[in-house]
Amino acid sequence: MTPADDSPLSDAELARLLDAMQTGPQALAADRGARRRHVATPSFEGHPLWREMRLHREVATAIGVEDPYYRSHAGRAGATSTIDGRAVINFASYDYLGLNGHPEIVAATADATARFGTSVSASRISAGERPIHRALETALAANYEAEDAIAFVSGHAGAVSTLATLMGPADLIVHDAVIHNCIVVGAQLSGAKRRLFPHNDLEALDEILAQERDRVERVLVVSEGLFSMDGDGPDLARLIELKTRWGAHLMIDDAHGLGVLGARGRGLHEYQGVDPAGVDLWLGTLSKTLVSCGGYVAANGVVVDILKHHAPGFVYSVGMPAAVAAASVAALDLMNREPERVARLQSLSRRLRDGLAAVGLDVGTSWGLGIVPVIVGDTLRTVRLAQALLERGINAFPVLPPGVPEKSARLRFFVNASHDAAQIDAAIDATVDEARRLGVVAEA
Repeated sequence: MTPADDSPLSDAELARLLDAMQTGPQALAADRGARRRHVATPSFEGHPLWREMRLHREVATAIGVEDPYYRSHAGRAGATSTIDGRAVINFASYDYLGLNGHPEIVAATADATARFGTSVSASRISAGERPIHRALETALAANYEAEDAIAFVSGHAGAVSTLATLMGPADLIVHDAVIHNCIVVGAQLSGAKRRLFPHNDLEALDEILAQERDRVERVLVVSEGLFSMDGDGPDLARLIELKTRWGAHLMIDDAHGLGVLGARGRGLHEYQGVDPAGVDLWLGTLSKTLVSCGGYVAANGVVVDILKHHAPGFVYSVGMPAAVAAASVAALDLMNREPERVARLQSLSRRLRDGLAAVGLDVGTSWGLGIVPVIVGDTLRTVRLAQALLERGINAFPVLPPGVPEKSARLRFFVNASHDAAQIDAAIDATVDEARRLGVVAEA
């Protein structure tokens, strides 16, 4: 059996392939020696993931649905963008405060590039440390009133490395059921026991902690400041109370909260008026409000020191380019100096959420701050709704299982401070029209 072409494999053939792949090279060698037979190397065209992708594409083509993934944007994608040569109102990018391309940020990156080049050319622990790295970490720590911070070259890898470094097989990680993938992967890599609680159900979290606390060494509770799929967040004061009572640590992924929540955009703690010191680890990314790339953890000095010397995604990775760090330093400074951007974002977001909800569209539990979902449920209708909106010049990305739970497929609107009221209203009108046409919501 040599699946070298695109012909479909039978279930029996696929089972034999998978069995051969899982047996291991030593066992396969022994088997060859014993039976004097040749086992062909399975091609990637027979990989189950590829076969599933190919099937989905064939079905989509047959029913006239375009592939929504990897559409190329020409130029900067802000409140508007250009896709396939057409200008669209853009709700698929998370430049929340409209800072991407701001003259001060462009100048800061140009200056950093001129001084340090386009790469620091080494891991920071060896020869890649630059003053701008510490400037960024100091500014991030100040935002969360933490002792220190560490900036990773990747947000996802930073989260994974942090969990894998700080937690181990004797420990427990308890997280919200709809937490971001980076937390799931990091928890799995750590070897710690993992428990999930239903979305924002802190009574269920309390029950889990009561059951598990005495059975493990350390406990880390993880939630998000602003959930990227639902546009809501947890009760931070209650989380802190629970983690304190049960002797646990608390991590908040504030990636979408920074720049969006609170009067000055400082995140969940400002929005809910809670002392940020109650959170042990503030996790976030530089790719959203801070219009750059990378991730960070703000925490006490001991945690940061451990991560800087043991987190594989930091120690064994090149340091972030100086220009990348400089962009985020400048963006954070602008956020602090211009709180009117935050206020505008919040006003426009609520306008969108309220306008969509008023006609019966399901916006879930969204706070109407930066992120507004339209929950359709059915995957096919979700993709068709996104396609119809794009044809009308509205770019809102469809999110499908497994990115969200089954039967909760949705469009996700990211609002930013550069949108205007007319663009928000145009998005409402077009979404309502097309949702009614597709039977997502009843006719008026």
